[in-house]
Amino acid sequence: VNNAGVLAVAPVTEFDLADFDHMLAVNVRSVFVASQAAARYMGQGGRIINIGSTNAERMPFAGGAPYAMSKSALVGLTRGMARDLGPKGITVNNVQPGPVDTDMNPASGEFADSLIPLMAIGRYGEADEIASFVAYLAGPEAGYVTGASLTVDGGFAA
Repeated sequence: VNNAGVLAVAPVTEFDLADFDHMLAVNVRSVFVASQAAARYMGQGGRIINIGSTNAERMPFAGGAPYAMSKSALVGLTRGMARDLGPKGITVNNVQPGPVDTDMNPASGEFADSLIPLMAIGRYGEADEIASFVAYLAGPEAGYVTGASLTVDGGFAA
């Protein structure tokens, strides 16, 4: 499971290129490098699960274009890797959580208050709700699911 991410927010005209490069290194390059190493080790069969973001499809606030781009890149990477690794019995999927209560994105405060009204369920998700979905994808029941970006967001993108 590839679960790493950083977020920097600024208007496109003012976005620091060092922040941009760092975000791509963590959000995209590290996923590729870790997946490449895992696929070599796995041999026949296995699961690669990327943790993306619903922001790949919906960016509801200004200043988030580079972050959205980095998470959109995971959609293409997931599809491409699914094609490459499918013949080896390895599935590759991308989970796109919406707002989840974490240290990076707490469920309280001004920012959270601006996002909650955008969700059909009207609350932040909990980490165990995302983990349960990841566990399903990692299990044998999801053996026919590959190349998919699956949104788990309480209706944030609805």
